[in-house]
Amino acid sequence: MPKNTPSANRQPPVPPSLPSLATRLHELISACFTGLWVQTNEPSEATRDLTTLCRTEGWRLGTWDCDRGMTFPLEPVQMPGVTDAQDPLAVIRALPQVANGSGTTLVVFESLHRFLGATEIIQALARQIHAGKNSRCFIVVLAPIVQIPAELDKLFTVVDRELPGRAQLEEIARGVATQDGELPEGDELARVIEAAAGLTASEAENAYSLALVRHGKLEPETLWELKSQQLKKSGLVSLHRGTESFDQLGGLENLKAFCLRAMRRQSEGTVSNRPRGVLLLSPPGCGKSQFAKALGNETGRPTVVLDVGNLLGSLVGQSESNVRAALKLADAMAPCVLFCDEIEKALAGATSSGQTDSGVTARVFGSLLTWLNDHDSDVFFVGTCNDASKLPPEFARAERFDGVFFVDLPGRDQKDGIWSIYQRHYGLDAKQARPDDANWTGAEIKSCCRLASLLDVPLVQAAQNVVPVAVTAGDKIESLRQWASGRCLSADRAGVYSRVESGSGGRVRRVVREPGVN
Repeated sequence: MPKNTPSANRQPPVPPSLPSLATRLHELISACFTGLWVQTNEPSEATRDLTTLCRTEGWRLGTWDCDRGMTFPLEPVQMPGVTDAQDPLAVIRALPQVANGSGTTLVVFESLHRFLGATEIIQALARQIHAGKNSRCFIVVLAPIVQIPAELDKLFTVVDRELPGRAQLEEIARGVATQDGELPEGDELARVIEAAAGLTASEAENAYSLALVRHGKLEPETLWELKSQQLKKSGLVSLHRGTESFDQLGGLENLKAFCLRAMRRQSEGTVSNRPRGVLLLSPPGCGKSQFAKALGNETGRPTVVLDVGNLLGSLVGQSESNVRAALKLADAMAPCVLFCDEIEKALAGATSSGQTDSGVTARVFGSLLTWLNDHDSDVFFVGTCNDASKLPPEFARAERFDGVFFVDLPGRDQKDGIWSIYQRHYGLDAKQARPDDANWTGAEIKSCCRLASLLDVPLVQAAQNVVPVAVTAGDKIESLRQWASGRCLSADRAGVYSRVESGSGGRVRRVVREPGVN
């Protein structure tokens, strides 16, 4: 056996005090994985973790970026023959000299992925990764994305640097809020830490500092504001901050009770398994989105909005990487509600993806399915769908969701409540005659009231400008009801939805929404 094989160079267990990234890399280095790709948006923090690891283990450390070139933060090292330390190709070729007789050497390259379009660099990297098994020279690439050329794909092992957890966020908060009265305690501190979940260490530090400037102490509202901006800028997910509640929703009693019981029992620690989420199926305008937003407020969780269509990118592998990053953000923000609206439009064509888009949609669909089935974070997923025929059949199978619910058009009691709310909101006479609202949705009732106020006409006259979705797409709604009958749970009452029991009047309840809350 060669003297530098993994068995001959087995390292002692890593000290438990090291950061989690250093712990994972210590295991891979001990097993002689000489090509390591670390996905991180904070290269300076990752470098600090690796510096701690090398100092603890007595390893040599070299760091390279295109600005400073090659440096050795722990000890001076000469690189004979290298005239330009900013040239990545020259540095890679000189690595055998750097590692010669020094035991274990880590060379950290920041943003090297920007230079991997050059064939010479790819070839030099491949040769050095193979040679590193004998010289114990390890190449670590720090990059915000995973874009590995095909020639190097099997040579690199990808490691994610996790976003800071609650304990680290609290440590950062205590380091920023050092004066008396700046750091809250107890439940208030817990709310501040929850508001910071999902931010990077530098983003959290900046948010804490801004809260101190604004309020003189750490306040969660400032963190929610900055986090919403950061998430929106990322383009992966967005944060919904509204005031919706179940008090503004009429009906849906079975759906409400089901979700609240599952989520509250989990938060109380009475069950060991995590609730997964629900899939809501209904015609357009029946309030599925409003329910998802209200659920977050009812359970004290942030509502994270996932738009799968926005995650699709033009570069090879970008779409799949975006989906993984978005779900990773949701996991980091747990406990939360992850809301995906009209999911069938984003996943339409997954079965024929190989012929239409080189399999991108199928791979995105597969990533989402895997996460739905395997994730163990406290993320409650709420997906909505207007057309069940466009959903791949495996999407709604058991154990993807806790339940698949059908929300039908509103019944008479719900319509009366919706009319009262919107007549009051738009300043209309509550005693005036109402138009025939058979098979209207709540959105159409709101539209009628808004037009009556805008045009200063009676409701009956305003209704002449409203074309119900039951008229424009009546056959599709009936087809959806027939599909849901016997397949979906009823949103209004316990048990399975039945088209026969619902009847044409639509006994299944629906949403009553408070105007202006969106």
